[in-house]
Amino acid sequence: MPAKIFEIRWHGRAGQGAKSASQMLAEAALDMGKYVQAFPEYGAERTGAPMKAFNRISDEPILLHSSVEKPHLVVVIDDTLLGNPDILAGTTPETILIVNTVRSTEWVRAKTGFQGKICVVKATDIALEELGRGTPNTVMLGAIARVTGVIDLKYVEDKIRDMFLKKFGEEVVNKNIRALHRGYEEVTCSA
Repeated sequence: MPAKIFEIRWHGRAGQGAKSASQMLAEAALDMGKYVQAFPEYGAERTGAPMKAFNRISDEPILLHSSVEKPHLVVVIDDTLLGNPDILAGTTPETILIVNTVRSTEWVRAKTGFQGKICVVKATDIALEELGRGTPNTVMLGAIARVTGVIDLKYVEDKIRDMFLKKFGEEVVNKNIRALHRGYEEVTCSA
């Protein structure tokens, strides 16, 4: 029987942190003892260009090496991408859609026609408040932890500390951990 693999597809714009967030998610899951993959896919390599990143997480070795075609979770870091048909490609009613937006789940459903579970979080606003800059990736990781349970916040906190402490110091670590927890607490969903 093949391994049960949880697949995630990220949609964002180059420079918004989708690649970094997918990498951090994979490393946190790896620390939890999971098998993981994280890789980006770029179109035109310029800041602001639409891009995708992918994750696979499993309790068993992952032998699949291709783009995620049938995601269990789609993460949209920039709600201006919601009109793009790629966002919903390969989704099913069981797929979860998490969107960084100040708008409601009803607005996302009307904009996309998506029939599955929709979750929204004001990740950019939270990042501006906590970090002083509009980089939503840490907030999105908190939302993913809450909605899917695929990663545990403690492991993401440890990863933030590992990645940022020496380079940026304790204050930046604490700001990112606060942003992570706010993403976890402030994400809202509708079936």
